[in-house]
Amino acid sequence: MTKKHRAFLKWAGGKYGLVEDIHRHLPQASTLVEPFVGAGSVFLNSDFDRYLLSDINPDLIHLYQLLKANPERYIAEVRKLFTAKYNDKETYLGIRKEFNATSNKFDRAVMFLYMNRHGFNGLCRYNKKGGFNVPFGSYKKPYFPEKELYLFAEKAQKAEFFCQGYVESFAKAPDDSVIYCDPPYAPLSTTANFTSYSGGGFTLDDQAALANEAEAIARERAIPVLISNHDTTHTRRLYHGATWSVVQVKRTISRNGAGRNKVDELLALFTQESVAKSQP
Repeated sequence: MTKKHRAFLKWAGGKYGLVEDIHRHLPQASTLVEPFVGAGSVFLNSDFDRYLLSDINPDLIHLYQLLKANPERYIAEVRKLFTAKYNDKETYLGIRKEFNATSNKFDRAVMFLYMNRHGFNGLCRYNKKGGFNVPFGSYKKPYFPEKELYLFAEKAQKAEFFCQGYVESFAKAPDDSVIYCDPPYAPLSTTANFTSYSGGGFTLDDQAALANEAEAIARERAIPVLISNHDTTHTRRLYHGATWSVVQVKRTISRNGAGRNKVDELLALFTQESVAKSQP
């Protein structure tokens, strides 16, 4: 792979560190379908003719659509917020309040990137009422990702962005495509408490339903599906119809320093052949 490109958003669970491993296991196709696009590291570091990129977070998708359509206007507006006078707690909380009060897509997209870079750890979190509630991050000088924004906008000319769930994304997949799924991580244990990035939650039942969809589309339409997740007994059970590969990635799995260690990542590839072999 040539030089890796970073996403312009900070993103919990982002796949920048795993893109080489993911591409080693992604079958060739003309179209890449991503139902959980997140910050888009796999999209940015791949070379397909066409991309169908989805997420259930409307703020994320509207930002991508606006950046694709008019990068100059968007970048000029968001740049104004990356100055010293906007980098304090009171100003951040004021912008967060304004963000939660408006339905203007362009204004929300501008404030979304500001909060992503000025908020704590680049988290994207909403309360039960749909309000963005990430606290101020107290960074000395948040980075303005101008070159990353332009790179994304250029690559986005080959992409279509949809605010939808994975079931709709699977249904939209053309015949000559491959699907890469990066769902919210399954918990490492039954006691681990993971919150959703979207506000909707992604339960163990959802993890199982996704695996079933992947198996079905591989079997019935011969469209391969690659899913990444924690390597646990539970995920291996879910992905019994796939071919597995295990890679190690350094990831923060708890708030204290002791939780920062290597966690095995499972890459599960569903193909027509692997599914057929798994049938009794």
